[in-house]
Amino acid sequence: MTGIGAEAGAQAARSRALAVLRVRGRALGVALLPAAAAVILLTGVSTGHFVGPGWDAARWAVGVLAVLVLLAAAGIALVVARARPAVSPTVPVPERSAPDLYRMVRDLAERLDVPAPSAIALTPDCDSWLEDRTHAAHGPPPRPAPDEIAGPGRRRIPVAPVLVIGSPFLWWMRVGELRAVLAPVIAGTGPSAHPDIAAARRFVRGLDAAVAVASTSGRCPLTRGVCAVLGWVARLLLRGCREHATQMERGVAAAAAERAQAVDYGLRIVAQEQVGLAYAGWDRLLTRVALPAWRMGRWPSGLDAGVVAALTELSRRDRLAEGFTSRLGERPACDLLEEPGAVDEAASLLAARLFHGGPAESGPDWAPVDWQAYPEEVVDRTWRADAARLHRVLDSLGVRPSLDPATPDPGGPTLARVLDHLTEPGLEAAAPKPPYDGLLAADGECTPQGPPAPDDEIGPGGTGGNPDAEGEAEAPQATRSATVAAGLTAALAREESGVPGGATATGRSPESVLWDDDGLPLFPLQPPRTARDLLTDHVTAMVCCAAVDTAGAVPALDWLDGPSLLLGGERAADLTPRVLSLVEEGDPGPLRDWLAASGIRPEKPVRLV
Repeated sequence: MTGIGAEAGAQAARSRALAVLRVRGRALGVALLPAAAAVILLTGVSTGHFVGPGWDAARWAVGVLAVLVLLAAAGIALVVARARPAVSPTVPVPERSAPDLYRMVRDLAERLDVPAPSAIALTPDCDSWLEDRTHAAHGPPPRPAPDEIAGPGRRRIPVAPVLVIGSPFLWWMRVGELRAVLAPVIAGTGPSAHPDIAAARRFVRGLDAAVAVASTSGRCPLTRGVCAVLGWVARLLLRGCREHATQMERGVAAAAAERAQAVDYGLRIVAQEQVGLAYAGWDRLLTRVALPAWRMGRWPSGLDAGVVAALTELSRRDRLAEGFTSRLGERPACDLLEEPGAVDEAASLLAARLFHGGPAESGPDWAPVDWQAYPEEVVDRTWRADAARLHRVLDSLGVRPSLDPATPDPGGPTLARVLDHLTEPGLEAAAPKPPYDGLLAADGECTPQGPPAPDDEIGPGGTGGNPDAEGEAEAPQATRSATVAAGLTAALAREESGVPGGATATGRSPESVLWDDDGLPLFPLQPPRTARDLLTDHVTAMVCCAAVDTAGAVPALDWLDGPSLLLGGERAADLTPRVLSLVEEGDPGPLRDWLAASGIRPEKPVRLV
């Protein structure tokens, strides 16, 4: 049944490919119609049938129209054939750097009786697919083997596509699991090798690239008119073959899935669970751990290794994931690489480019950071940069260091200044003397949507939200909070306007010429934030700075929650609600009680950047 199902899927894909090619043939026929009419009219002169002034005018009109249509058709065909198709940003993995991985892929292709992929590349995402890179813009294809050259009058078998593997899979999955996950992907090279399917795919990719060329801005009026005609024709053809192309790809996928049923089927069910777990861990790592570092001008150089640490921590905390760590004794798939550390670093830098828009190369303002240095290089710097921004806003609002003019100058920025200003009149409570006989655990976690640090923000989405958010204009306290939040929003906007994004950064990787740098980041992670969120993050950062400088706390990295604060060697989730009580209600009581119990002295100055 497996062979019958695979053959049925392949037949369906071939029939849809022929339908796509028929659309191309009809377009060619329409382009040749005026020329055919002109040939008929010219032939009529020699036979004496179409004579007279009217026929002469018709011959001239149809001849000119035929020439124009042929020129337009030739131009469109040239653009479709030469336009650079889109290619996914990846890290190439040459065979010399991963001979075991190539050997495993070829062995799998041999078992599936399909052509082996021509190359392997990694992407910083939890997905795997085949990608055709035989276009001239992607570089010269590998030289075909002798049996790939067909005899006279027969077509050459297309070069196999490139296998793109999600880099988190290599670090989290075991070798057997990776093999099971890649089996249906590699099986897709079989239908892809059919000449009709390959030609249909080239035609669709060419049309898509032609639409992109026609949509390019910054052209002169004449060129814009030509591009408008090109875009209209390309879109018309795409609409005509869209349904056929979709069904063709579904047929290819169905044929590949059926063919792969006989290879590691039982293990594939278990491996699919690991795919979902790896995706969850990767998303959490990027948003909670990597994003704060990218904002500070640092990019973690071991994101894939961090996935393993994050998922191991998840399995330790969550009873639902208890069984997953038992797999860690087996051989990881990253052992198939000769230098996994270098590959992880390259994939981590590419992830920073795609998700944040960082430069393509390291520099003084864009340096790698390892996990051991993360708390000092990222967490502590982020807190102090946010606290410094908060006090600059208070300075611009004319907020005094203390409510009592007779109080001597503390000699630096203090947490008490923030508490006093945000406290609603009538809710002031005298802070109890801080006990020093014991320190309680505290949560100084900065949320992943925290504000970017000065001089390091690259992404475009960190200007906060509407200062007039719900509940921020109903009382004097709400006015104070809204004013400070609006000041933070404006400060962030000014900082971002002076920092170049990744599109203007110097340095381009060899593969970056194959995809558009102007659109970076391609997948921004930073969600929209309200002004209240910005204020909450900044106050939390100020509390963390006071804890580090006055209570002996230390910044730390939590693999699941990102930057965190350790007091007495422990961390608890009880700081954020107290900060929200101050920001939203103007009530400093819960936060002051927490500070006193934790031994944090808000009246003491803190060190800022």
